[in-house]
Amino acid sequence: MGLCDLDTIRDVLGRHGFHFSKSLGQNFLTAAWAPERIAEGCGVDADSAAFEVGPGIGSLTVELSKRAGKVVAVELDRALMPVMAETLTGCGNVEVVQGDILKTDIAALCREKFGDMPVHACANLPYYITTPAISALLESGAFQSITIMVQKEVAERICAAAGTAAYSAFSIYVQYHAETTLLFEVPRDCFVPQPKVDSAVLRLKPRGTPAVETCDEKLYFAVVRAAFNQRRKTLANALSSAFSGRLDKAELLSLICACGFDERIRGERLSLTDFATLTDKAAALLSESGKTGR
Repeated sequence: MGLCDLDTIRDVLGRHGFHFSKSLGQNFLTAAWAPERIAEGCGVDADSAAFEVGPGIGSLTVELSKRAGKVVAVELDRALMPVMAETLTGCGNVEVVQGDILKTDIAALCREKFGDMPVHACANLPYYITTPAISALLESGAFQSITIMVQKEVAERICAAAGTAAYSAFSIYVQYHAETTLLFEVPRDCFVPQPKVDSAVLRLKPRGTPAVETCDEKLYFAVVRAAFNQRRKTLANALSSAFSGRLDKAELLSLICACGFDERIRGERLSLTDFATLTDKAAALLSESGKTGR
């Protein structure tokens, strides 16, 4: 069964009375090369397992089934369960679990279903849950790799370097936790219904240890968020809200200069290492002044 063939998709969905849900951001692939390349690029093999999020009609699931020792797919939409009961017939190493990935204990589910097998995550993520879903997959600590298809703009933002327009707090968050590789693009005309934007596939390789060392991870991300919440402001002005009542403008300017940065620099110019330097010096200054509470 060609699950990327438009006539097949319409026929199968019609038999089950399925209708696409805009609220769930459902777009199914109509280009067979895309799920094949995703499955091939994710690194799964017969000695490892695949954990899929949002299998839809099952086009990627089938490709993962051909390569993985075992596949577990988590699907939110109950209406797709009988559809996949048909489309995944013959895929004996696949189990579909109905549930919300954002409410799932991912690490516990992987332990239950895969035991000690190494696991690779794959997902064609609905745009509206991209950020929380990626965060959940990374923070689970359950995966050797995470290969995801997202909005092209989001993929570029995740992989962006400091000083570029796409660079953001989320760029830093993901790169702090994982190595990022942009694999390939998937044009909008490869989906039904056709979305308004193109997509891209990227692979995240979770790090054994964070990309940079910092004395206070919580403060590190508080500083990053503050820097980008008002990204057009200078770093000193942007940080004023994060350190309100603890460090005044003069102290912030002194802190920034002590890190070797120009006092008028914007946060978007700082690398992950730069933010670690800033965080550690800020933590030391707060400790000296007895204003460590956050």
